[in-house]
Amino acid sequence: MLEKLEQHPKFASARTVLLYYSLDDEVQTHDFVEKWHRQKTVLLPVVKGDELELRIYTGRQNLKTGEAYHIEEPTGEAFTAYEKIDLAIIPGVSFDARGNRLGRGKGYYDKLLPLLHSYNIGICYNFQVNEKLPVEPFDRRMDEVWTENGILK
Repeated sequence: MLEKLEQHPKFASARTVLLYYSLDDEVQTHDFVEKWHRQKTVLLPVVKGDELELRIYTGRQNLKTGEAYHIEEPTGEAFTAYEKIDLAIIPGVSFDARGNRLGRGKGYYDKLLPLLHSYNIGICYNFQVNEKLPVEPFDRRMDEVWTENGILK
């Protein structure tokens, strides 16, 4: 799936990409992040209280285990130039074909996504796709949703 994403025009033209450092039950991104961080500015989220802070990924040697979910998170300064983010690759517990996303219930991405003006692609495994998800007024739809079987939206 990520190999196909590399061919996407939005990825090819993006200078700054928001990714995530995957958990065991998510589409694995560790090697993808490592592969691209020298060619693009790769941002990873860091859990700070009840919000996500973005930081530039500079290599595995600059990761530390975070408190929430025990995700490896980059050290360094916060990245707040949200307008520079060209593409965001967003995980989810579930997505539907309309681009709606269901997260882990903490609202981290619900707070972050309205700050971004990027093209947003949700990625998940096909078994995580639902016909229709509940939608709240604050939810942001993905521009596209990808699974290992192809593009849903």
